[in-house]
Amino acid sequence: MRSAFDFAPYRRSTVGFDRLFDMLENSTAGGNGENYPPFDLIKLGDNEYRIELAVAGFKADELDITAQQNVLLVSGKKQDDDKADYIHRGIATRSFERRFALADHIQVSGADLKDGLLAIELKREIPEAMKPRKINVGSGQRSERSAIGGGDQPASRQTVEAEAQDA
Repeated sequence: MRSAFDFAPYRRSTVGFDRLFDMLENSTAGGNGENYPPFDLIKLGDNEYRIELAVAGFKADELDITAQQNVLLVSGKKQDDDKADYIHRGIATRSFERRFALADHIQVSGADLKDGLLAIELKREIPEAMKPRKINVGSGQRSERSAIGGGDQPASRQTVEAEAQDA
């Protein structure tokens, strides 16, 4: 199912955003109204987030959190160890699986279960190679370098001479 908005013009003029457009187009597809368990998404800082899921009735060993590339999967399966004779059961104990799409470089830094809320801590950790870096401008005087492509000889001739010097 496609969304009501056409992303074709943006797909033609951008490079590397295919996954984003696919997510936007498919966000309504398969929307069967599944909203269990309810959750909150909280921004703690510029690079820190928390997802809180209401998992009342589940123990820590009945929950599974899996972080894959750009996907966080939280699932729960209640064990049938309770043989009580319920007159009314209002606390949902059905199994669930909830997926969260994560942006690039988002890492799960921890999880905690307290008072029926599963809190999953997320942090954006950008690799050093991808962080912006300052490039200093020189003093204005260019120094002569003995590099291939410099001077008045063709690069192929310089390569041959460099190999002869190394031998």
